[in-house]
Amino acid sequence: MSRSRLVPGVEVVAVPGRGLAVRTAEGEFLGVRTRGADEDALLTLLSGAAAAPADEELRRVVRAFEEAGYLADGPRRPEWPAARRNILLLGDPVLTAPLTEQLTALGAEPRTAAAPATPDAPPENLDDLLHGDPAAVVWCLDGPVPDGLWDSADRLPERGVAWLRCHREGWQAYVEPLAAVPGDVTSAHVRARRLAATPAYRELAAYWSGPRTSGAPVRITAPAAGLLAALLADDLSRWAGGAPDAAVDVGTLDAGTTDAGTTVVGTPGAGGLPARRRLRRVHLRTLTVTEHPVLPVPEVAPMPKKHG
Repeated sequence: MSRSRLVPGVEVVAVPGRGLAVRTAEGEFLGVRTRGADEDALLTLLSGAAAAPADEELRRVVRAFEEAGYLADGPRRPEWPAARRNILLLGDPVLTAPLTEQLTALGAEPRTAAAPATPDAPPENLDDLLHGDPAAVVWCLDGPVPDGLWDSADRLPERGVAWLRCHREGWQAYVEPLAAVPGDVTSAHVRARRLAATPAYRELAAYWSGPRTSGAPVRITAPAAGLLAALLADDLSRWAGGAPDAAVDVGTLDAGTTDAGTTVVGTPGAGGLPARRRLRRVHLRTLTVTEHPVLPVPEVAPMPKKHG
């Protein structure tokens, strides 16, 4: 069986009276200027049934596909690098169990360890988190984050260990950005930014510190847990593979229209937020995901000493 030369998610369709069009992985339709190239030969080539372009016109069109990033040059998902396979998972099994399955399927070697069972228990210290030499630490909580619980883990990027976390607040779950090097966004930065962004900062701080009176407990369904695990696993996979931390632009070959009918003329459209600078909120009832920009919080300058 022939292997298609197009990357997964990219398809080419023959439009009656209009020639060929590309449907990108983002769902955008773009026209293809084939000029003198044989369209049937091009489709045969892109399907993998032909080994190489037969003439210069075909080579020109194929180069355009290649420059736009629509041609596969090998396996789309490389093997998980051996140096980054050791992933330590902490937290509640309702979230760590599906994450373990997904990471294992991707080629990582996740292992779970006990975490503080109650908010009053002392948090893990840095040496405990570094035991076993993990390449990354992921901490998932089925509830709000107690004060101080993640303070030690926020120092993991300083020791060359990636740090990723998520937690639930009622029907909302938060997937925080992966921190891999000093200067990345930590959990303390996220808390500070969220407090600064809401007029109810006193209420939010009180909610985090507790105590809280709740009714019937919110139970994370299997689809919701799977979605959270997929978001976390994707972040880890991109980090492990060394994917650049930048918003992905939508490439274009010519011009066309999106599914919504918006005209696109030869310019790339902006993608999402950079992975290291986004906070994702997941509504556990509707399984909708929203992205919010988040930046590190600079250290406060010390007050000058008084003299006399």
